[in-house]
Amino acid sequence: MIPGSSGVERAGVLSLLVLIGLSTALGPGLAQSETCVLASQHQGVAVPVEQIETHWTCPLQSIISDYTTANKVGPIQVRLPEPTYHYLLDRPTMAAALINRLGLSPYKSEARGPGRFWCNDGEGTEGIIELVYQDSTNRIYYVEGTHTSTLLPDIYGKAVVFIKMIPVQDGQGSDRVETTLVAYAKLNNRVLAGLVSLIRPLVSNTVARKLTKGINVVNRLGQEMQEHPDRVLFEATNTPPLPHEEVAFLKQALEHLSHSSSAPQIMMPPP
Repeated sequence: MIPGSSGVERAGVLSLLVLIGLSTALGPGLAQSETCVLASQHQGVAVPVEQIETHWTCPLQSIISDYTTANKVGPIQVRLPEPTYHYLLDRPTMAAALINRLGLSPYKSEARGPGRFWCNDGEGTEGIIELVYQDSTNRIYYVEGTHTSTLLPDIYGKAVVFIKMIPVQDGQGSDRVETTLVAYAKLNNRVLAGLVSLIRPLVSNTVARKLTKGINVVNRLGQEMQEHPDRVLFEATNTPPLPHEEVAFLKQALEHLSHSSSAPQIMMPPP
């Protein structure tokens, strides 16, 4: 299961999870609604759950507390400066168009409202991705989608995806973003519900592969932007061109990447 800017309006899809006997005096590190809580640590990754709007707490908790698979991918260094990475991450339709036109992957994406996107990876997985929360180092997504394969009936499910992003520099002093993803996926299929113990490894491997591929494709896009900026700009402006503001940002980002890659690297002597 894979897949906004500040001030994005978010619409919740409520899925109630009743926690009997829950104390109203919750300690720090928990997000709460009237009936649900979210822990602040997931697979060793800190999540700012106290900042999540309360109407999202129960939908997320219903998946996390009864997940089919839990996966962690990373940290992996993405070959893009933080502002460019954030811009593309928050505009999946733009990112998918560039990735598709450059022949990196058959990704497709369409906006379905503020902070809400339909995405298809071209390999059997598609669904709606909804932005729950964002800040300078975190993204939280709620996902509903399907996966079609030759081994199993169509899989319907939901997922919660946490993304942690830390700006770093590689050994040559180039700006990178260290990215870690944590995903909880829950199957909805009644037919498969009784086979969870048998199919969990298969589903978990599929989820991990999808998450890893997503980061790797973004890395390939970053490489194209650094090594073939003219081609990237051509694809962005080719008919039909990307929106004017996206092309303007891309030109600026490509120019910055070009200067960064051509600048001599200064090696500091050891102390």
